[in-house]
Amino acid sequence: MKKYMFGLLFFSLFLSGCWDRRELNQLAIAVAFGFDKVDDEYLVSAQVVVPSEMSTSGGTGKSQVTLFTAKGKTVYEAFRKMTKESPRKIYPGHLQMLVIGEELAEEGIGESLDVLTRDPEIRPDFYVVIAKETSATEILNVTTTIESVPANKMFKSLKVSEEAWAGTKSINLDELLTDLISEGKEAAVTGIKLIGDPKLGSSKQNVESITPAASLKYDHLAIFKGDKLVGWLDENETVAFSYISNTVKTTVRPIACPNEGEATIEVIKSKAEVKGNVKNGKPEININVQVKGNVGSVLCKIDLNDLETIAELEKSFEKKGVANGKETIETLQKQYNVDIFGFGEAIHRSNPKEWDKIKDNWDEEFPNLTTNINVDLKILRTGTTDRTFLEKVNE
Repeated sequence: MKKYMFGLLFFSLFLSGCWDRRELNQLAIAVAFGFDKVDDEYLVSAQVVVPSEMSTSGGTGKSQVTLFTAKGKTVYEAFRKMTKESPRKIYPGHLQMLVIGEELAEEGIGESLDVLTRDPEIRPDFYVVIAKETSATEILNVTTTIESVPANKMFKSLKVSEEAWAGTKSINLDELLTDLISEGKEAAVTGIKLIGDPKLGSSKQNVESITPAASLKYDHLAIFKGDKLVGWLDENETVAFSYISNTVKTTVRPIACPNEGEATIEVIKSKAEVKGNVKNGKPEININVQVKGNVGSVLCKIDLNDLETIAELEKSFEKKGVANGKETIETLQKQYNVDIFGFGEAIHRSNPKEWDKIKDNWDEEFPNLTTNINVDLKILRTGTTDRTFLEKVNE
């Protein structure tokens, strides 16, 4: 027993105390940050939870978050200036979202991200989005339905949308920084838009109506060259990007029926392989996308028991996928000259020596890069009926 007690006393000498512990009532817990550029200063916004409204005993019915803003020559200075308004120090340990204004993104996001990489209290697993056609401050000032904390709504909506639709892309801070410094790959970040009246959107009345006066919606994909925003991809182009970059989990895509009308394919699995090669000193990319799906809806007269009909639906999907992929790649090559797919990385993996020869001139090589796309769909199920009830209605 004495030996046991002596051991406890001995090891206790090496245990450090909580000298840097801070009580919750000394912190303002931020769930979202917004970065904007106004003239030559940074405008930083912090969406902070209101403890009294988040308590289990119930609040007063007021907003569960508040917004603090401050300006500074640097983002770090702006954060410290928030103490002039906030009664507590802003704590970023539970951050869920970072919204960057479009104007700042066009100027460059590198400097504004620097402070987030240095703060040991910040976990880099929060999502980053770009405010399209508005400021980050206006985005964070909108009250939301279902999720009373707007940052929670933005985080969950992006996660669910990426998993169920494939027209959006989630990216956290670590992933963004990796893309910004990678050779042979540029960054792409989902955009978020404010729909409706921003003034009414910040009021409590906004969430008391069945149809809010203002809402937040993910739309388009911001593409970067270096750390600067250079353009946007539309929804169809974003879907093509998702397929090629192998991030599609599940989605639905309408296709043309053999004669007339449309059918919808529910994609349940997608796997893309991007392989680089160099032929006669010229780089090329081969893309192979393997898709498995089900027939989700039929708005045309077809016999789903006919194997030839199934084959025609598969070909329709494949043709549309190849065309969409080619158009998206051409847009990035000719209009923006930005490689967000990581084609340069694919060539580096397959031919490191050849990549060393062309990497410094990738901006000249990429617009003329040869790309070959193959899409293969396998329809697994057609539903519980071989005919749509619409046929019987119209008979």
